[in-house]
Amino acid sequence: MSEDPRSAPQAVVSVVIPVRDGAEVIGDCLRALAAQSVGREAFDAIVVDDGSRDRTAEIVGEVAAGMRLRLLAQPPAGAGAARNRGLEAATGTWVAFTDADCLPTRDWLRSLLARVEGAKPDDPALGVAGRTIGHLSRSDAARFVDLTAGLDAERHPVFPFAPSGNVMYRRSALIDVGGFDPRYLSYEACDLHHRLRARGGAFHYEPRAVVLHRHRVTWRQYWQQQRSYGRGYGQFFLHHHRQVPWSVGRELGAWLEALRLTARALSPGRGEERLVRRGTAIKSLAQRVGFVASYWNPLERGRW
Repeated sequence: MSEDPRSAPQAVVSVVIPVRDGAEVIGDCLRALAAQSVGREAFDAIVVDDGSRDRTAEIVGEVAAGMRLRLLAQPPAGAGAARNRGLEAATGTWVAFTDADCLPTRDWLRSLLARVEGAKPDDPALGVAGRTIGHLSRSDAARFVDLTAGLDAERHPVFPFAPSGNVMYRRSALIDVGGFDPRYLSYEACDLHHRLRARGGAFHYEPRAVVLHRHRVTWRQYWQQQRSYGRGYGQFFLHHHRQVPWSVGRELGAWLEALRLTARALSPGRGEERLVRRGTAIKSLAQRVGFVASYWNPLERGRW
């Protein structure tokens, strides 16, 4: 499994995959990566085990045959710190990120590379994001994410960012800005992208670079995920308070909107329309709960 990077041709892309207790999914992710249409000499993979207590490391070893893959282990420190560990070990000109619960499609890396290699010489590419869609989205919670394009890289006009399950950046740029900020519980991808864009360089979107994502199956799991996103969102507002000022009045307005969405979700309806209303209300309330837990927390404020 472990190949000395000094003894192999330098990869064009290093793919970094953070994982914690991902025994049920990491094998499928790596098999999808091994099936990429670019030659295996073009990329290497770095799996960073962030304190798993299950069979994650064992499964990585079982499926790594024939791949240029390294497994790095660290005590639990969070996804941002795990990605930074992978970045430190990366040797490629480009660093692509995906997650253990993702399945890169066969032309994923080929499409990402084609997009940046086709950039204008006078405007060198900073990076590129692909399209992320659901995998086997049968439950209501998972279908809601697909119906509302919950992982769409182009849905953030003020602070655009690419979900870290399907993005590739120039390694030198990542190093210049110090990589991910490990203080974030979540939302670290938005912070990183914001700092990278301030550095300069063109960022592209390539819809042919598709990654399949296993969305949360139950509404309870979705609530927990969105509450975590809300906490990270609150951290982002603390970190970038000059660009995104917040106040008690704005907080009250956000809660009134969340309550309005909840009331709307309780009104009669059917089919996908009702599903979207319900999911939107759950998402809004969960994110507000998480946001309050970080943004208005004196201890959290002291960290920023």
